[in-house]
Amino acid sequence: MARQDRAIRTRRSILEAAARVFGERGYASATVEEILNRAGVTRGALYFHFSSKEEVALGVLEAQMPTDRLPERSSKLQKLVDHGMVMAYRLQHDPLVQAGVSLALDQGARELDRNSAFRAWSDQLEQILTEARGQGELLPHIDVTDTAELLTGAFSGVQAMSQARCNRADLGHRVSVLLRHVLPSISTPAMLAALDLSPERGERVFEEYRESSPATATAATPVTRS
Repeated sequence: MARQDRAIRTRRSILEAAARVFGERGYASATVEEILNRAGVTRGALYFHFSSKEEVALGVLEAQMPTDRLPERSSKLQKLVDHGMVMAYRLQHDPLVQAGVSLALDQGARELDRNSAFRAWSDQLEQILTEARGQGELLPHIDVTDTAELLTGAFSGVQAMSQARCNRADLGHRVSVLLRHVLPSISTPAMLAALDLSPERGERVFEEYRESSPATATAATPVTRS
């Protein structure tokens, strides 16, 4: 068990180091040597976990995939809101998640399957929207696939703008504003009135998730900025 825990920590340290290097230099300019130096591990340790720089980058990309075990809600639209707000919170605090999003938007990372991150988010949101439709929470004309892809793209743009303007300090507020504008066009009025869209929602839900699933939440725990 101790060896397994050490391997998990080593893998995480490599990914965190790679996240910083990719964030500073971009995927194309980053080198394995820089990642090794930043992580403080041997080449053998890195290649035990990853076969190439590309595989390291894919590991970083996976860090920003949707958290699939958030607390269940009776309202599926509230569950949809929670996914967006938790992602906003993680983007503010976890360098690994930040780097995953940056890689997904990095035009220089052509050999990476950057589409996988967008596809994962769209698929997750489509599933939640399908559940919401089954519970009568959506307006009758809503296409769940189009709506999921719209929300994924809109979130990507909002977080990029927040990053450029204030290093994502206002991201919770911006995502709240986005949802307040989009949800009235898809939600039934009664359900809309019951939703919690507050900017602080992400932190509260993440703490609830971490307390209820400590083992699962370990890999997604935000790193507090110094």
